[in-house]
Amino acid sequence: MTMAPETLKKKAAAKPSSPKVVFERPHALLPAPFTYCPGCPHGIVHRLIAECLDELDVEGKAVAVIPVGCAVIADNFFACDVIQASHGRAPAVATGVKRVLPDSLVFAYQGDGDLASIGMAETIHAATRGEKLTVIFINNAIYGMTGGQLAPTTLPNQVTQTSPYGRDVSEAGYPIRVSEMLATLDGTALIERVTVDTPKHVRAAKRAIKKAFRYQMDGVGYSLVEVVSTCPTNWGMTPQDSFAWMRENMLPYYPLGTYRDVLAEGFSNIAEAAQARAGACPIAIEEGK
Repeated sequence: MTMAPETLKKKAAAKPSSPKVVFERPHALLPAPFTYCPGCPHGIVHRLIAECLDELDVEGKAVAVIPVGCAVIADNFFACDVIQASHGRAPAVATGVKRVLPDSLVFAYQGDGDLASIGMAETIHAATRGEKLTVIFINNAIYGMTGGQLAPTTLPNQVTQTSPYGRDVSEAGYPIRVSEMLATLDGTALIERVTVDTPKHVRAAKRAIKKAFRYQMDGVGYSLVEVVSTCPTNWGMTPQDSFAWMRENMLPYYPLGTYRDVLAEGFSNIAEAAQARAGACPIAIEEGK
């Protein structure tokens, strides 16, 4: 049976000339297989960062500062300049880069052992100085790379390699809620806590990272996005069970949400917000200071 010429023309016209791309690797993410443990959320967060760099068109002027920890290999994946910092010193290194190259987009990528333990001083002082940089903070409640030891964010009674009977707060103290603590500092412009266990949460995490990058580009001040995460390997769970454990235990202790947003508070930058917080303190609001 032979089709009429008119029918053939209609079929040819209806056939798309090329497939429509709806999902592809971000250009800012190198074509290398992730070598993180199966089920590790680092890969999700890396992709979100790369997507934001693409969409903001800042890959060429982005500088990543990577930690000592599981993400010490992140230079294998980001298609931008990457600097390896000593353990905990990423905020100090990022500060130096941003001050020398103020037009660059500088972000530090740190875990809880790196940021909240050995690097806590650098974290607090970079934040209180209002350094115009962005920190992506991965909180999985343990030291991941070194085998799963107790970290500053380990939950009360949580079992780790160095707390086999659970974290005893009478001896080890209580976990540090990093986002809540940094939100009290006048130098912080945006502090937000997210997670990546569901498509909805992944989209919210991307929005937070993109906003943090924009705040840096607009000179608003220091920003930190905390990602409540998992470590299936060291927790001894499947990826699915680890996310369930995270939802049941970590999210009640580390609630998701925005803890500081100076633009949402009605200020244009951290200096305006800090002056409002200073109240009627004469020296703090002295003209010309």
